[in-house]
Amino acid sequence: MTCTMLGKLKQNLLLTCLIITFVTVFYLGRLAMDCHHRGEGQRSQSGGVLPLSALGGRMRTTLRTGQNVSTPYVYNKDMPLIFIGGVPRSGTTLMRAMLDAHPHVRCGEETRVIPRILAMKQMWSRSGREKMRLDEAGVTDEVLDAAMQAFLLEIIVKHGEPANFLCNKDPFALKSLSYLAKIFPRAKFVLMIRDGRASVYSMISRKVTIAGFDLGSYRDCLTKWNRAIETMYTQCLEAADKCLPLHYEQLVLHPEKWMRTLLEFLNIPWNDAVLHHEELIGKAGGVSLSRVERSTDQVIKPVNVEALSKWVGKIPTDVVKDMAVIAPMLSRLGYDPHANPPQVWST
Repeated sequence: MTCTMLGKLKQNLLLTCLIITFVTVFYLGRLAMDCHHRGEGQRSQSGGVLPLSALGGRMRTTLRTGQNVSTPYVYNKDMPLIFIGGVPRSGTTLMRAMLDAHPHVRCGEETRVIPRILAMKQMWSRSGREKMRLDEAGVTDEVLDAAMQAFLLEIIVKHGEPANFLCNKDPFALKSLSYLAKIFPRAKFVLMIRDGRASVYSMISRKVTIAGFDLGSYRDCLTKWNRAIETMYTQCLEAADKCLPLHYEQLVLHPEKWMRTLLEFLNIPWNDAVLHHEELIGKAGGVSLSRVERSTDQVIKPVNVEALSKWVGKIPTDVVKDMAVIAPMLSRLGYDPHANPPQVWST
């Protein structure tokens, strides 16, 4: 084993230890806060913090800018959270912007940390040796689940304004859809699906860096797209009562029809604002966009069909010829791998 390989191994082990320590300390800190508050009575003063014991173990924060800071905002794992995901460049940002336009919903920008901590948790679970070591240390699945709940909830709740319905949009978080459904029993999931050829063309033409995707190869990117969407789609079907697969093409062609379907699925009342997200960008209680996310310059526009066929004629001939083999999920999702463009999004 070379020195370089040993160095990388040490770095990975150190990173794993740091994250385990952080999550465990975070969880133990929550327990300490709970114990502390149990020893206190509920404060009678106006604006006092409600102790966790008075909230049934729930956490709280205060409303942020422009709100009454004395009003407690209670949150817990049984909240009706919404998770939006899919392969990047599949319309996840458009979907979250449209939902963000609803006065009862707040999604906000990608957190980036949520899919990474979920991926780390998956790595621990898959390694028999690592799981044995964690169990021996008392860091059982129950402890980790409670810590993950607390960590993810803090990120989702506190990286934006409070709202009746909070949602998270980190595309690859839905690779852990089954686990998220386990630790957040009332959560619902929106899986954005787009023709893989269009997604990959968008990645490559806009030079959107995605871990593991070789932007110099359509073949590699389509293979990785197929693997990622298969993982998420399979879990979505397994949680059919909690997950709605939604095609990007149908959303932009028939926005009202599909937004009504979505809001009904989420048990959120209809509001016309979801059809005009571009009018609420940057406004209080409206749609907040990141200056560094690559989709921002596109979602500032009204819903449109400009991107539906841009990929046609741009993919190398040898890849087009092998498309059905490279990306079999195209057919499974209703796209004809031999049609350019496919009929699925025809008006």
